[in-house]
Amino acid sequence: MKKLLNTLFITQPDVYLSLEGDNVVLLKKQETIGRLPLHNLESIVAFGYSGASPALMGYCADQNISIIFLTMNGRFLARVTGKSRGNVILRKKQYKLSDDENESAKIAKNFILGKIFNNKWILERATRDYPLRVNISQFKEISKLLSSIMEEVRICGDLERLRGLEGQAATLYNKVFNQLILQQKDDFHFYSRNRRPPTDNVNAMLSFAYTLLANDTASALEAVGLDAYVGYLHRDRPGRASLALDVMEELRGVYADRFVLSLINKRVVNKDDFVKKENGAVIMTDEARREFLTAWQAKKQEKITHPYLGEKISWGLVPYAQALLLARFLRSDLDEYPPFLWK
Repeated sequence: MKKLLNTLFITQPDVYLSLEGDNVVLLKKQETIGRLPLHNLESIVAFGYSGASPALMGYCADQNISIIFLTMNGRFLARVTGKSRGNVILRKKQYKLSDDENESAKIAKNFILGKIFNNKWILERATRDYPLRVNISQFKEISKLLSSIMEEVRICGDLERLRGLEGQAATLYNKVFNQLILQQKDDFHFYSRNRRPPTDNVNAMLSFAYTLLANDTASALEAVGLDAYVGYLHRDRPGRASLALDVMEELRGVYADRFVLSLINKRVVNKDDFVKKENGAVIMTDEARREFLTAWQAKKQEKITHPYLGEKISWGLVPYAQALLLARFLRSDLDEYPPFLWK
Protein backbone atom coordinates (compact mmCIF):
# COMPACT_ATOMS: atom_id res chain seq x y z
CA MET A 1 0.00 0.00 0.00
CA LYS A 2 1.19 3.50 -0.79
CA LYS A 3 2.76 5.54 2.01
CA LEU A 4 0.72 8.58 3.03
CA LEU A 5 2.88 11.67 2.73
CA ASN A 6 2.11 15.28 3.60
CA THR A 7 0.18 17.90 1.69
CA LEU A 8 1.50 21.45 1.86
CA PHE A 9 -1.34 24.00 2.02
CA ILE A 10 -0.54 27.60 1.09
CA THR A 11 -3.37 29.75 2.46
CA GLN A 12 -1.96 33.23 1.76
CA PRO A 13 -2.60 34.60 -1.75
CA ASP A 14 0.63 36.61 -1.96
CA VAL A 15 3.14 33.79 -1.41
CA TYR A 16 5.38 32.79 -4.32
CA LEU A 17 6.69 29.23 -4.54
CA SER A 18 10.14 28.50 -5.85
CA LEU A 19 12.71 25.70 -5.95
CA GLU A 20 16.02 25.59 -4.13
CA GLY A 21 17.82 22.26 -4.37
CA ASP A 22 15.29 19.63 -3.30
CA ASN A 23 13.25 22.13 -1.29
CA VAL A 24 10.19 24.24 -1.97
CA VAL A 25 10.80 27.80 -0.78
CA LEU A 26 7.96 30.14 0.22
CA LEU A 27 8.61 33.78 -0.60
CA LYS A 28 6.60 36.79 0.48
CA LYS A 29 7.67 40.17 -0.85
CA GLN A 30 10.94 38.49 -1.88
CA GLU A 31 11.63 37.39 1.71
CA THR A 32 11.84 33.70 2.61
CA ILE A 33 9.13 32.74 5.08
CA GLY A 34 9.44 28.97 4.82
CA ARG A 35 11.41 26.09 3.32
CA LEU A 36 10.35 22.43 3.18
CA PRO A 37 11.96 19.32 1.68
CA LEU A 38 9.96 18.08 -1.29
CA HIS A 39 10.65 14.39 -0.64
CA ASN A 40 8.18 14.57 2.28
CA LEU A 41 5.35 15.89 0.08
CA GLU A 42 2.82 14.21 -2.19
CA SER A 43 1.02 17.43 -3.19
CA ILE A 44 0.99 21.20 -2.82
CA VAL A 45 -2.33 23.04 -2.62
CA ALA A 46 -2.22 26.81 -3.10
CA PHE A 47 -5.20 29.03 -2.30
CA GLY A 48 -5.63 32.36 -4.02
CA TYR A 49 -3.37 33.30 -6.92
CA SER A 50 0.01 32.22 -5.59
CA GLY A 51 2.68 31.98 -8.26
CA ALA A 52 5.05 29.06 -8.74
CA SER A 53 8.34 29.02 -10.62
CA PRO A 54 8.71 26.90 -13.76
CA ALA A 55 11.65 25.15 -12.08
CA LEU A 56 9.46 24.08 -9.15
CA MET A 57 6.63 22.94 -11.42
CA GLY A 58 9.07 20.94 -13.54
CA TYR A 59 10.64 19.29 -10.49
CA CYS A 60 7.25 18.42 -8.99
CA ALA A 61 5.98 17.04 -12.30
CA ASP A 62 9.05 14.82 -12.57
CA GLN A 63 8.67 13.60 -8.97
CA ASN A 64 4.91 13.02 -9.31
CA ILE A 65 4.07 15.76 -6.79
CA SER A 66 0.90 17.53 -7.89
CA ILE A 67 0.46 21.29 -7.53
CA ILE A 68 -3.17 22.37 -7.24
CA PHE A 69 -4.39 25.94 -7.48
CA LEU A 70 -7.69 26.94 -5.84
CA THR A 71 -9.45 30.23 -5.23
CA MET A 72 -9.55 31.49 -1.64
CA ASN A 73 -13.06 30.00 -1.43
CA GLY A 74 -11.74 26.58 -2.40
CA ARG A 75 -12.97 26.49 -6.01
CA PHE A 76 -10.70 24.48 -8.30
CA LEU A 77 -8.62 26.48 -10.80
CA ALA A 78 -5.88 24.24 -12.19
CA ARG A 79 -3.67 21.23 -11.51
CA VAL A 80 -0.03 20.77 -12.51
CA THR A 81 0.93 17.12 -13.01
CA GLY A 82 3.68 15.30 -14.83
CA LYS A 83 3.47 13.09 -17.87
CA SER A 84 1.00 10.25 -17.69
CA ARG A 85 2.47 7.18 -16.05
CA GLY A 86 -0.69 5.19 -16.60
CA ASN A 87 -0.80 1.82 -18.28
CA VAL A 88 -2.10 2.56 -21.77
CA ILE A 89 -4.11 -0.67 -21.80
CA LEU A 90 -5.79 0.29 -18.52
CA ARG A 91 -6.78 3.72 -19.82
CA LYS A 92 -8.04 2.33 -23.13
CA LYS A 93 -10.30 -0.01 -21.15
CA GLN A 94 -11.46 2.92 -19.01
CA TYR A 95 -12.34 4.97 -22.10
CA LYS A 96 -14.03 2.04 -23.84
CA LEU A 97 -16.38 1.36 -20.90
CA SER A 98 -17.09 5.06 -20.44
CA ASP A 99 -18.29 5.29 -24.07
CA ASP A 100 -20.84 2.53 -23.39
CA GLU A 101 -23.72 3.78 -21.24
CA ASN A 102 -24.83 0.27 -20.30
CA GLU A 103 -21.35 -0.65 -19.07
CA SER A 104 -21.05 2.72 -17.36
CA ALA A 105 -24.28 2.07 -15.47
CA LYS A 106 -22.93 -1.27 -14.16
CA ILE A 107 -20.00 0.58 -12.59
CA ALA A 108 -21.89 3.71 -11.56
CA LYS A 109 -24.45 1.80 -9.53
CA ASN A 110 -21.71 0.59 -7.18
CA PHE A 111 -20.61 4.16 -6.50
CA ILE A 112 -24.23 5.01 -5.66
CA LEU A 113 -24.71 1.87 -3.55
CA GLY A 114 -21.66 2.80 -1.51
CA LYS A 115 -22.92 6.32 -0.98
CA ILE A 116 -26.42 5.30 0.11
CA PHE A 117 -25.15 2.46 2.31
CA ASN A 118 -22.74 4.79 4.13
CA ASN A 119 -25.36 7.51 4.60
CA LYS A 120 -27.78 4.91 5.97
CA TRP A 121 -25.23 3.85 8.57
CA ILE A 122 -24.45 7.42 9.53
CA LEU A 123 -28.13 7.69 10.51
CA GLU A 124 -28.16 4.28 12.21
CA ARG A 125 -25.12 5.21 14.30
CA ALA A 126 -26.77 8.45 15.32
CA THR A 127 -29.79 6.58 16.69
CA ARG A 128 -27.45 4.38 18.69
CA ASP A 129 -25.09 7.09 19.96
CA TYR A 130 -27.58 9.95 20.48
CA PRO A 131 -30.99 8.37 21.20
CA LEU A 132 -32.14 11.41 23.17
CA ARG A 133 -30.88 13.98 20.65
CA VAL A 134 -32.37 12.76 17.37
CA ASN A 135 -35.83 11.70 16.22
CA ILE A 136 -35.29 7.93 16.27
CA SER A 137 -38.55 7.00 14.54
CA GLN A 138 -37.85 9.43 11.68
CA PHE A 139 -34.25 8.22 11.33
CA LYS A 140 -35.34 4.58 11.30
CA GLU A 141 -38.02 5.28 8.69
CA ILE A 142 -35.53 7.05 6.42
CA SER A 143 -33.00 4.27 6.96
CA LYS A 144 -35.64 1.77 5.80
CA LEU A 145 -36.39 3.88 2.72
CA LEU A 146 -32.68 4.09 1.90
CA SER A 147 -32.49 0.29 2.05
CA SER A 148 -35.42 0.10 -0.37
CA ILE A 149 -33.71 2.50 -2.77
CA MET A 150 -30.54 0.41 -2.62
CA GLU A 151 -32.52 -2.61 -3.79
CA GLU A 152 -33.73 -0.61 -6.79
CA VAL A 153 -30.19 0.56 -7.53
CA ARG A 154 -28.89 -3.02 -7.54
CA ILE A 155 -31.17 -4.05 -10.41
CA CYS A 156 -31.08 -0.77 -12.34
CA GLY A 157 -29.15 -0.64 -15.62
CA ASP A 158 -30.02 2.89 -16.79
CA LEU A 159 -27.80 5.86 -15.96
CA GLU A 160 -30.58 8.43 -15.84
CA ARG A 161 -32.67 6.23 -13.56
CA LEU A 162 -29.63 5.70 -11.32
CA ARG A 163 -29.17 9.45 -11.04
CA GLY A 164 -32.82 9.79 -10.09
CA LEU A 165 -32.51 7.15 -7.38
CA GLU A 166 -29.36 8.80 -6.06
CA GLY A 167 -31.24 12.11 -5.91
CA GLN A 168 -34.10 10.54 -3.96
CA ALA A 169 -31.67 9.06 -1.45
CA ALA A 170 -29.84 12.37 -1.07
CA THR A 171 -33.13 14.20 -0.41
CA LEU A 172 -34.03 11.74 2.36
CA TYR A 173 -30.59 11.96 3.96
CA ASN A 174 -30.55 15.77 3.80
CA LYS A 175 -33.98 15.89 5.45
CA VAL A 176 -32.47 14.81 8.78
CA PHE A 177 -28.91 16.08 8.37
CA ASN A 178 -29.67 19.12 10.53
CA GLN A 179 -30.41 16.84 13.48
CA LEU A 180 -26.82 15.55 13.31
CA ILE A 181 -25.70 19.04 14.37
CA LEU A 182 -25.73 18.60 18.14
CA GLN A 183 -23.96 21.78 19.28
CA GLN A 184 -24.12 25.50 18.38
CA LYS A 185 -27.50 24.99 16.73
CA ASP A 186 -28.29 28.71 16.67
CA ASP A 187 -25.27 29.37 14.48
CA PHE A 188 -25.04 26.16 12.45
CA HIS A 189 -28.05 24.78 10.62
CA PHE A 190 -28.66 22.83 7.43
CA TYR A 191 -31.91 23.21 5.49
CA SER A 192 -30.71 22.16 2.04
CA ARG A 193 -27.52 21.79 0.05
CA ASN A 194 -26.53 25.04 -1.64
CA ARG A 195 -23.31 26.05 -3.38
CA ARG A 196 -21.80 28.45 -5.92
CA PRO A 197 -21.86 30.23 -3.61
CA PRO A 198 -22.72 28.53 -0.30
CA THR A 199 -25.07 30.76 1.70
CA ASP A 200 -24.66 29.41 5.24
CA ASN A 201 -21.88 28.23 7.54
CA VAL A 202 -22.51 24.50 7.14
CA ASN A 203 -22.64 24.59 3.34
CA ALA A 204 -19.48 26.68 3.26
CA MET A 205 -17.64 23.94 5.16
CA LEU A 206 -19.21 21.12 3.13
CA SER A 207 -18.15 22.75 -0.13
CA PHE A 208 -14.61 23.19 1.16
CA ALA A 209 -14.42 19.58 2.38
CA TYR A 210 -15.76 18.24 -0.93
CA THR A 211 -13.14 20.24 -2.84
CA LEU A 212 -10.34 18.78 -0.72
CA LEU A 213 -11.74 15.27 -1.08
CA ALA A 214 -12.10 15.65 -4.85
CA ASN A 215 -8.49 16.76 -5.14
CA ASP A 216 -7.26 13.85 -3.01
CA THR A 217 -9.33 11.42 -5.08
CA ALA A 218 -8.14 12.82 -8.41
CA SER A 219 -4.52 12.48 -7.27
CA ALA A 220 -5.16 8.89 -6.17
CA LEU A 221 -6.69 7.96 -9.53
CA GLU A 222 -3.80 9.44 -11.47
CA ALA A 223 -1.35 7.64 -9.16
CA VAL A 224 -2.73 4.21 -10.14
CA GLY A 225 -2.76 5.07 -13.86
CA LEU A 226 -6.37 6.13 -14.42
CA ASP A 227 -7.64 9.30 -16.08
CA ALA A 228 -9.42 11.33 -13.38
CA TYR A 229 -11.39 13.24 -16.03
CA VAL A 230 -13.23 10.33 -17.69
CA GLY A 231 -16.03 8.99 -15.51
CA TYR A 232 -19.07 6.73 -15.54
CA LEU A 233 -21.76 8.35 -13.39
CA HIS A 234 -20.53 11.88 -14.11
CA ARG A 235 -20.17 12.25 -17.86
CA ASP A 236 -17.44 14.09 -19.71
CA ARG A 237 -17.32 17.85 -19.27
CA PRO A 238 -14.31 20.08 -20.03
CA GLY A 239 -12.32 20.80 -16.88
CA ARG A 240 -14.30 18.43 -14.64
CA ALA A 241 -12.57 15.49 -12.95
CA SER A 242 -15.58 13.23 -13.57
CA LEU A 243 -14.05 9.96 -12.35
CA ALA A 244 -12.85 11.66 -9.16
CA LEU A 245 -16.42 12.84 -8.55
CA ASP A 246 -17.63 9.29 -9.19
CA VAL A 247 -15.30 7.63 -6.71
CA MET A 248 -15.76 10.26 -4.01
CA GLU A 249 -19.55 9.80 -4.01
CA GLU A 250 -19.28 6.87 -1.62
CA LEU A 251 -16.96 8.92 0.63
CA ARG A 252 -18.91 12.19 0.80
CA GLY A 253 -21.00 11.31 3.84
CA VAL A 254 -18.70 9.02 5.74
CA TYR A 255 -15.58 11.11 5.17
CA ALA A 256 -16.45 14.76 4.44
CA ASP A 257 -19.88 15.15 6.12
CA ARG A 258 -18.79 13.45 9.34
CA PHE A 259 -15.64 15.56 9.38
CA VAL A 260 -17.63 18.81 9.10
CA LEU A 261 -20.07 17.66 11.78
CA SER A 262 -17.19 16.85 14.12
CA LEU A 263 -15.77 20.38 13.76
CA ILE A 264 -19.15 21.85 14.70
CA ASN A 265 -20.03 19.42 17.48
CA LYS A 266 -16.56 19.63 19.07
CA ARG A 267 -16.69 23.45 18.80
CA VAL A 268 -13.51 23.60 16.74
CA VAL A 269 -15.32 26.25 14.67
CA ASN A 270 -17.79 28.91 15.77
CA LYS A 271 -19.89 31.68 14.23
CA ASP A 272 -16.98 34.15 14.29
CA ASP A 273 -15.08 31.96 11.80
CA PHE A 274 -17.39 32.97 8.94
CA VAL A 275 -17.99 36.11 6.92
CA LYS A 276 -21.06 36.89 4.82
CA LYS A 277 -20.40 38.79 1.60
CA GLU A 278 -22.67 41.36 -0.06
CA ASN A 279 -23.84 38.77 -2.61
CA GLY A 280 -24.97 36.44 0.19
CA ALA A 281 -22.00 34.09 -0.07
CA VAL A 282 -20.61 32.77 3.20
CA ILE A 283 -16.87 32.07 3.43
CA MET A 284 -14.49 31.04 6.17
CA THR A 285 -11.96 33.46 7.56
CA ASP A 286 -8.28 32.85 6.85
CA GLU A 287 -7.70 31.61 10.39
CA ALA A 288 -10.70 29.27 10.22
CA ARG A 289 -9.46 27.88 6.92
CA ARG A 290 -6.08 27.13 8.49
CA GLU A 291 -7.77 25.38 11.43
CA PHE A 292 -9.91 23.41 8.97
CA LEU A 293 -6.89 22.27 6.97
CA THR A 294 -4.95 21.30 10.09
CA ALA A 295 -7.88 19.18 11.25
CA TRP A 296 -8.25 17.69 7.74
CA GLN A 297 -4.63 16.59 7.77
CA ALA A 298 -5.09 15.06 11.23
CA LYS A 299 -8.19 13.21 10.00
CA LYS A 300 -6.21 11.74 7.11
CA GLN A 301 -3.79 10.17 9.60
CA GLU A 302 -6.49 8.34 11.60
CA LYS A 303 -6.44 4.57 11.15
CA ILE A 304 -9.33 2.37 10.04
CA THR A 305 -9.67 -1.19 8.79
CA HIS A 306 -10.62 -1.18 5.13
CA PRO A 307 -13.90 -3.16 4.85
CA TYR A 308 -12.91 -4.98 1.64
CA LEU A 309 -9.13 -5.27 1.88
CA GLY A 310 -9.20 -6.11 5.59
CA GLU A 311 -6.04 -4.03 5.94
CA LYS A 312 -5.45 -1.28 8.49
CA ILE A 313 -4.83 1.97 6.64
CA SER A 314 -5.21 5.68 7.30
CA TRP A 315 -8.32 7.58 6.18
CA GLY A 316 -6.12 9.56 3.82
CA LEU A 317 -5.33 6.39 1.87
CA VAL A 318 -8.97 5.36 1.39
CA PRO A 319 -9.28 7.25 -1.96
CA TYR A 320 -6.07 5.53 -3.10
CA ALA A 321 -7.39 2.10 -2.03
CA GLN A 322 -10.62 2.67 -3.98
CA ALA A 323 -8.68 3.89 -7.02
CA LEU A 324 -6.56 0.74 -6.83
CA LEU A 325 -9.65 -1.49 -6.61
CA LEU A 326 -11.23 0.28 -9.59
CA ALA A 327 -8.05 -0.25 -11.62
CA ARG A 328 -8.04 -3.94 -10.67
CA PHE A 329 -11.64 -4.26 -11.83
CA LEU A 330 -10.87 -2.56 -15.15
CA ARG A 331 -7.94 -4.97 -15.63
CA SER A 332 -10.43 -7.85 -15.02
CA ASP A 333 -8.63 -8.89 -11.82
CA LEU A 334 -11.97 -8.40 -10.00
CA ASP A 335 -15.43 -9.37 -11.20
CA GLU A 336 -16.95 -6.16 -9.82
CA TYR A 337 -15.80 -2.84 -8.37
CA PRO A 338 -16.15 -3.10 -4.56
CA PRO A 339 -17.38 0.20 -3.07
CA PHE A 340 -16.20 1.41 0.34
CA LEU A 341 -18.89 0.20 2.75
CA TRP A 342 -18.50 1.76 6.20
CA LYS A 343 -20.41 0.56 9.23
